[in-house]
Order: sequence, then C-alpha cells, then structure tokens
Amino acid sequence: MLPKRFTWYVSMIAAVMLLSVVLYGCVKPVNKSNGEGYPNKPVQLIIAFTAGGSSDVQARIVEKYWKKYFNDQPLAFEYKPGAGGQVGFTEIARAVPDGYTIGGVNVPHILLQSLSPQATFCKDDFVHIAQVVNDPQLIVVNPNNPIRTLDDFIAEAKKKEGRMTVGIVGTFTAHHMALLKLQDILGVKFNAVPFQGSADQNVALLGGHIDAIIGNLNDIMRYTEQFRMLAIASENRHQWLPDVPTFQELGYSFTSDIRRGFSVPANTDPAIVQRLREGFQQICNDPEYLNEMEKIGQPAAYLSGEDFTKYCDRYYEEAKQLIDKYELNKKN
Repeated sequence: MLPKRFTWYVSMIAAVMLLSVVLYGCVKPVNKSNGEGYPNKPVQLIIAFTAGGSSDVQARIVEKYWKKYFNDQPLAFEYKPGAGGQVGFTEIARAVPDGYTIGGVNVPHILLQSLSPQATFCKDDFVHIAQVVNDPQLIVVNPNNPIRTLDDFIAEAKKKEGRMTVGIVGTFTAHHMALLKLQDILGVKFNAVPFQGSADQNVALLGGHIDAIIGNLNDIMRYTEQFRMLAIASENRHQWLPDVPTFQELGYSFTSDIRRGFSVPANTDPAIVQRLREGFQQICNDPEYLNEMEKIGQPAAYLSGEDFTKYCDRYYEEAKQLIDKYELNKKN
C-alpha cells in the first residue's frame, strides 16, 4: 500500500494540472510576435450579413486594395448571416486570435446586442482595426406633408401629443435608440412604428402611412427627389446634401449614425493588430478606394482603431442609460 503522504502529493499534482487545463480553456492566450511577414497566408473575412448587402459591397471595395497593402495575400470571404448580425459577430468574437480571422462589424449593432439579455458576446470581445463608414441619420417627411422645417416637425409632434408616427428599422436598433434620444432632446414623444428594413419604411412614408422616418444617408440618397429632409444628425453638413441643416446648427445637440468597421477577436497579438491598423489606414486614404466608395454611395469616414474604440465606448455607456431609462430589456 502507498504511503498516505505520497497519495496526497499525487492527488495535489493531478488537481493542479486539471485546474491549469480548465483555466487555459477559459482564457485565450495572446500570441506575441513582431508582426513581421504578416500575413503569409490568406486571411478569412467574416461578414455578418448576406452577400450583396451594404456590408458586403463595402467590404468588396476593401478587398480590391487589400493585396496591395497586405503582402499580396487574398481575403477569403465567409458569410454568417442571422439574428441581425449576431450570428456573424459571435463567430468573430470566438475565432482563434491569430490574426487570420477578421470581421466586418456594424456599430451600434454589436454594442446593442452585447447589452441584450440574449447576448452571446460582450463589447470587449473585439479589438477594433478601423472605422471605414459613417452613415448619418436624418429626419425625413413626405414632400406632400405641410411640415417644411424641423421647427414645424417639433410643433406638430407637440400638437399630436405622442401620436406622431415615426418609422424606424426594428427595435433595440440604432434607429430605435436615435428616436428615444431625440425624444429626450426635443422634449416630445413619438409613436415609433418599426419596420423590417429601410425599403419598407420608405414605401410607407411615400404612401402617406406614417408621418416621418429616421433614415440613413445611404438609403435616403436613392429618394432625394421624393423625400423632404428636415435635418441631418451629423456634426457638419454632408457634402452629398449640402442644403440640409444639421440638428446642431438648428440648436439641438443631436448626432446619430450607423458605422462600419473591421475588428479581430480579443487577445490578438498587438503587433498584428498594429500591422492591420496601418494597412487599413493606407487603404482608407487611397484615392482610388475613396473614389469607388463614393461611386457606390458609401459615406467613407476613416477612424483609427484607437479612435473607433473610444467612440464605441462612449456609445455603449449612452445606450445603457437609454435602455435602463426606457426599460427596454424588460420588453425584449
């Protein structure tokens, strides 16, 4: 029979080894290198929406210039649509952090989904490489509507006392948050009417079924002859709509937009992250890339990975306050 002390010693070694295995499985190791030679094989790009959609179209423009700045290695597209992007974003978050899986991310989608009770990732599961698109939102009405200015819109909303209908795309979305924030800033209440997509809300507005919509610049540009744009929620007037005033110049501190960028899983080697950030900065400043972005109606707006992260952190805190105030998690 083995001595008790020896048996205890063996048991302790086994327990330590088991604990080490468990902890290793819970924490992704950070692979460190100097980033030299990266990439030396194809890089997988996860798109969280269907092929042919706006996210895919923009990423395909990036693909045209990727090889030029990344060792002539190709991007391999993989589509993971579902649940408003949540399926694909989860795939990005859970990927091996070796720099050979990057993903297209949409903000605030990934931030709002991380705040949902059904969250499958958290905001810190991503390291952001760059922002590439800033698609500001607008308040839009039917041109047959007597509302001609933002002041008219506010006056009519106050008169209707919560009955003014405003179309938004989905609930617990960027459009939904924008409308709630606008209510607080303007001191009025709206009747939110959710639609499955921008095409649906645009048709409803043209048909006179709703009073107004919150729309994205990229979607509104297709209807400039049919819509009346009252104000744009950007910091400055946009070059594509120079006659449309900003909320800020009309006296309301309101900005709202949808942004697109690229990210890698948390714990990716910092040297590779830096290499990716440098390469994306070069792509986003390439004149030919910018020209193609304008041709397809994508409002290009580069932010470094660091600045994109700061923006995401600010939006996350602001969204948390709105969600708590309006008890949205109790309704979802």
